[in-house]
Amino acid sequence: MDDRPSPPAEITLRFLAAPTDAGHSGSVSAGRVLEWIDKAGYAAAAGWSGTYCVTAYVGNVRFTRPVEVGDLVEVTARVVHTGRSSMHISVDVASGGPRTRSLEPATRCLIVFVAVDGEGRSTPVPELVPRTTADDLARAWALRRADVRAEVEAAMAGQVYSDAGTAPRVTLRFLAAPTDVNWGGKVHGGIVMRWIDEAAHVLATQWTGSAGNVAIFTGGVRFYRPLRIGHLVEVEARLLHTGRTSMHVGVHVRSGDPAEGAGALELTTYCRTILVGLDADRHAVPTPTWEPVSAEDRALDAHAVELVAIRARHGD
Repeated sequence: MDDRPSPPAEITLRFLAAPTDAGHSGSVSAGRVLEWIDKAGYAAAAGWSGTYCVTAYVGNVRFTRPVEVGDLVEVTARVVHTGRSSMHISVDVASGGPRTRSLEPATRCLIVFVAVDGEGRSTPVPELVPRTTADDLARAWALRRADVRAEVEAAMAGQVYSDAGTAPRVTLRFLAAPTDVNWGGKVHGGIVMRWIDEAAHVLATQWTGSAGNVAIFTGGVRFYRPLRIGHLVEVEARLLHTGRTSMHVGVHVRSGDPAEGAGALELTTYCRTILVGLDADRHAVPTPTWEPVSAEDRALDAHAVELVAIRARHGD
């Protein structure tokens, strides 16, 4: 019998939300919350595996309430399931006034990390063995999320994004800076998610004519390849569908050696995010309706509706 202690499965980060964390709505930006989620997830994954880890996937991040500047923030990451080299980690974000320390949930999501060796190859991690009913329930939740992820990815795989689409879009281009680095020398996954949020916000602002837009959901963030410091980065956000108050946006992140030009950029990350516009009282306001024109427009519009239906079937 192995009597060695198990590595720590849970870690909690606590800090105050700073004025520099604020988005255009005045509350902390969704991109900043995504950064915190990734950092806490990495800390839990590295602690469990004892080695460097990379972000592979970030599941449905549903923002149920805003985090305000000055709030005490608590981000708890817990390993709930392991594969051969992967760690499925639940991350809960809660916040509230630092004087009362009464924290309320802001979001919960599942994030998947893969342990890698010094050559960047996946390496085995210790197996997580559930010991309590709560452990069993958390593992079952992670496995259900895997089923949803597989169905969503299958739906996404057949979609075409080309110049035949007429939907509004914006493209941000810049170089990945040294300040974007993670512990492995590549761009931090949380930074990439912040870029995704920023591009989606710019698109929503152009579409509505107002900067009072907030992300209420980000899902299916799949990291296909690492993004290197000094590489040219292209973040393209495209409107897929509009609801009464919502804007569904697909975001592609591409990167590559700047010496090879924009034509040589390869897909790094893709996800979908949903935003709503807010009035001065922070109430959702109607969104201008976008009408698909081309066959590609109609296919992507239907795709956005399909993704909502998939998650509804799974109770998400």
